[in-house]
Amino acid sequence: MTRKYFGTDGIRGTVGCEPITPGGVLKLGWAAGRILCRNSENPKVVIGKDTRVSGYLLESALEAGFSAAGVNVLLIGPMPTPGIAYLTRTARADAGIVISASHNPFEDNGIKFFSGAGTKIDDDIELEIERMMDMPLVTVESRSLGKAERFSDAAGRYIEFCKSTFPANLSLKGLRVVVDCANGAAYHIAPHVFEELGADVVAICNEPNGFNINLECGSIFPDKLRETVRAQDADIGVALDGDGDRMVLVDRHGMIVDGDQALFVMMIRRHKIGSLNGGVAGTLMTNFGFERACEHHGIEFQRAAVGDRYVIQALRERGWLLGGETSGHIISLDKSTTGDGIIAALEVMAAIVESGQPLDQLVAGMERFPQVMINVRLMPGTASAAEIIRSSEVVDAVDDVNRELGTEGRVVLRPSGTEPLIRVMVEGREPDVVERLAGLIAKAVTEASQLRSH
Repeated sequence: MTRKYFGTDGIRGTVGCEPITPGGVLKLGWAAGRILCRNSENPKVVIGKDTRVSGYLLESALEAGFSAAGVNVLLIGPMPTPGIAYLTRTARADAGIVISASHNPFEDNGIKFFSGAGTKIDDDIELEIERMMDMPLVTVESRSLGKAERFSDAAGRYIEFCKSTFPANLSLKGLRVVVDCANGAAYHIAPHVFEELGADVVAICNEPNGFNINLECGSIFPDKLRETVRAQDADIGVALDGDGDRMVLVDRHGMIVDGDQALFVMMIRRHKIGSLNGGVAGTLMTNFGFERACEHHGIEFQRAAVGDRYVIQALRERGWLLGGETSGHIISLDKSTTGDGIIAALEVMAAIVESGQPLDQLVAGMERFPQVMINVRLMPGTASAAEIIRSSEVVDAVDDVNRELGTEGRVVLRPSGTEPLIRVMVEGREPDVVERLAGLIAKAVTEASQLRSH
């Protein structure tokens, strides 16, 4: 069934445009509440948010919708997405909701859902919610209306949980850590976690005002972090995104360490201490060098579709624990039910402390292959991205490139889930060669789109 509202990670859009409007979100809360009431006599949901100014508006609308459906609400306020997943479980709530647009600018916002177990809700439940949103909103009788209250000490509980994932016999004493909170949901969480474990913490971008979330800071703009790490002579820098579910690291020299490299450090540590429990899951975009590193160490590797929910699905299907994305979504299923930037950073820091080696030396064991990504916009009227990818022109171009790369690289073509684009990605050993080959495939995609447009 075609989705009307939900994307790969909840519902997201520009505030003021449907469905991210007061009326649309109220209806969303009511629809989700009606479905919860089918399975629970006295349902309860946890609602948290990031630091966008629109969070106040959408929080009130969601609260009203759930109340109208007869669902009780626990309001948390600003809290990282993985924190909502954790608190949903500990509060024995029926669902958790996060009001956030992750790494997007403040003008956007969105709604993410967790089950009572702290996992992303199933596709069929999302479709049920969409169907219910097309129904007339009917408020339950007054005696059955839901109530709302504040969740006491939510931040303190989550801080203690994050700390509990760090080995009890280790300390961060002697480690200088710069943490970029992206002026987002982790601004009052991450600095305390690292500091209470003994680190000398320098916090930046931890003064949200409703408009500066992700603004030239955080995991997608790490330059400020790089500069601060060098200026402060720090051992490591951690850049979170707006809702705290992913991170990018910076080593002592100010060099960026992406999600693949962080995952490598975590994998090797677990492999050495015997806690890996199987293989590791990545995505179609995981660097080829990571796959080669897995082969070198005799560790099984599985690629999933892009999106942390698909990485988690791959892990659960195989009974594995560790996976992640290049963007910095790292999942450790023995610690959390979803990606958690703070917990992932702590596991990398544990590797630094245990080994006595700096981050740059730990990541040196993985050769990162040059990667070129080209987004090719399709011509108006093109039938479908899938048709273009299957066209003879594109298939021939990909075959030619694969022959030239041999076993020293790979090609990925995938349609964008939100725009009329095909993403062309080529990896190999030589940057100039990779750029040239990616250009050849991009040209073939453009020509195929032109031939099939009307």
